[in-house]
Amino acid sequence: MLTDRSGQASVEAVCGIAVLTLTGLLCFQLLAAGYTVTIVDGAAEAGAVALVRGLPVRSAVRDSLPGWARSRVSILRLGEAVHVRVRPPSPFESVADRLEVSSTATAKP
Repeated sequence: MLTDRSGQASVEAVCGIAVLTLTGLLCFQLLAAGYTVTIVDGAAEAGAVALVRGLPVRSAVRDSLPGWARSRVSILRLGEAVHVRVRPPSPFESVADRLEVSSTATAKP
């Protein structure tokens, strides 16, 4: 019968740290995706307002986004609709690609 438990606390500590790290990354990713939804909605609306006013849509959308999102944005104008897509910040690019957020705003003068 083995009763030596000299390394058990170390193993539990390492496993606990790994679980806490993964949980923290997951929480960060969920918060980042939620924040991205908010800024994408505002950016699409800014593009629609610019469209109604006769201003450049792309620059209005980009100006309404924070700096980190400007390199992650895709803007498409189809008639009176402005479609904006942004990849949220993520430590892993493949995760950011899968969590891409989009919003559409329509301009009706």
